[in-house]
Amino acid sequence: MMAGPLAGIKVLDLSRILAGPWSTQVLADYGVEVWKIERPITGDDTRSWGPPFISGDNTQNPEDSAYYLTANRGKKSFTIDFTTETGQRQVRELAMQADIIVENYKVGGLAKYQLDYASIKSINPKIIYCSITGFGQDGPYAQQAGYDAMIQAMGGLMSITGEQEELPGGGPQRVGVAVADLMTGMYAVSAILAALYHREQTGEGQQLDIALLDTMVAMLANQGSNYLVSGQAPKPMGTAHPNIVPYQAFAVKDGHIFLAVGNDQQFIKCCDVLGCPELTTDTRFAENAQRVNNRIELITLIGERLQTRCLDEWLADFNQVQVPCSPINTLDRVFTNPQVQHRQMQFELPHAGAGKVPMVANPVKFSATPNDYQQAPPLLGEHNDELESLINRKCRQ
Repeated sequence: MMAGPLAGIKVLDLSRILAGPWSTQVLADYGVEVWKIERPITGDDTRSWGPPFISGDNTQNPEDSAYYLTANRGKKSFTIDFTTETGQRQVRELAMQADIIVENYKVGGLAKYQLDYASIKSINPKIIYCSITGFGQDGPYAQQAGYDAMIQAMGGLMSITGEQEELPGGGPQRVGVAVADLMTGMYAVSAILAALYHREQTGEGQQLDIALLDTMVAMLANQGSNYLVSGQAPKPMGTAHPNIVPYQAFAVKDGHIFLAVGNDQQFIKCCDVLGCPELTTDTRFAENAQRVNNRIELITLIGERLQTRCLDEWLADFNQVQVPCSPINTLDRVFTNPQVQHRQMQFELPHAGAGKVPMVANPVKFSATPNDYQQAPPLLGEHNDELESLINRKCRQ
């Protein structure tokens, strides 16, 4: 098999936590050589974000957190203290060889080390320099730090997530994973690929300014558009969809089912399975817009029907007529799901200190250039013995 589609590209990774490392892990999966620069002794903050931890037999690095394993496979770890002149020189020499730099320091934070975009551009004009911050390189909040949970709150996501305010347990909720960080990382990947194409055409590098808050506002998607068109701020609706009905979780006799009825034809099939075909000709429910306007009445009727039978019975009948539905799986059921297993979304990589570690696969499947899973997330400073040869390679060029 050929190497990943981006084989030969080199990334100098000055980021830590999640948004930056998530983006550079995706690039590593695509074949990029990633040099992860970490602080001596402590390394990336997420190494200690546990439990759970993966135990190892390396006395210097006895364990790393599962959180750290999430976003750092395929990288080489170099420990460099770039608050020192020696460290700054080493990073700049690596920067001269790199195609891309990813960093997530506060605005202006790297300038005092001569590692900011202007300084690196002066020694490598073709560099693509991706800066990830909470609020961007300018604006009234530019100097503030930004973290995923506060960005979910400030960017509006919490205001539309969670159970309805008037119900028990209602009110704003944080999404169960750091979606602002993760989506920012994915926007960074797409921006880097676009900048690589631009450089291929023009020879010009550039700086990419990517902010968590900007990303959060952009990913409001239909909810943001709903507000801009209607002038009405949406509220949390539990599992329900603001624009489609029925599209939410329902209780059944022995658990819960999620119905995702996306059009009027599916609604007709759904009502046939439920044994209430008369709802499809009811002027309150015949079309989706009517169902949205009469949501409470319809959901009550459907909910009563669904509680008369067990989950597996409903799933079988809905699936037979292709009404989209699903059980609400816990993670143990996710990773034993036959489709997830068939798609090889879980695999293992050899680990220098722990034998093997479990990984969640990149979801992209390339037909000609498969993902390049080279190695497990590295131990802190695992590749320090390669640093001198890398720097000397630059000196020989």
